[in-house]
Amino acid sequence: MIKLYDVDLSGNCHKVRLLLSMLGLEHETVAVDLFGGEHKRPAFLGLNPMGQVPVLTDGDLTLRDSQAILVYLGRRYGGDTWLPGDAADVARIAQWLSTAANELQNGPGAARLGVAFDLPADVPAAQEVAAAVLAVMDGHLDGRDWLELDRPTVADLACYPYVALAPEGEVSLEPYPRVQAWVRRVEALPGYVPMPGLPREG
Repeated sequence: MIKLYDVDLSGNCHKVRLLLSMLGLEHETVAVDLFGGEHKRPAFLGLNPMGQVPVLTDGDLTLRDSQAILVYLGRRYGGDTWLPGDAADVARIAQWLSTAANELQNGPGAARLGVAFDLPADVPAAQEVAAAVLAVMDGHLDGRDWLELDRPTVADLACYPYVALAPEGEVSLEPYPRVQAWVRRVEALPGYVPMPGLPREG
């Protein structure tokens, strides 16, 4: 049985929940109490020494980092659908996995932490990063429905949560109509599941 160590409010956890649902994979979800410090205790650190969620276990395999988990699930259970085998296609998708982990995490993700959760963050700097990356995405989506390969891939799921949650960090999506349309397309995919702050249905 696949087991996901999860926090409802985490965008990084949500992207994994999305792919598990869209692949129709049975799994157990284990809630981790971040506010209670559970992620810094020995039991959890034995799963992920970084003390971060999500963590996924599948049999004897334990994986940390949401992007790595998407790669594993997409390839292991989705074949070429979510993560193709062609080297150039994989590289195109990897670009967006890096964007998700860097600019989107440090832009709209960090702004959300500061505004919505009152956690330490340089909110103005994060909002500047958010505006820059959203402008790049909006330009890239000119004439495209999806980030790469003309179909949904793990690239879209990796980038979706912190883009869709950007307004929680006082980052408006109004200047980015193509990004808004892409968000709606992700939310209309079969198997889409909600999280707090995002639509209940596609």
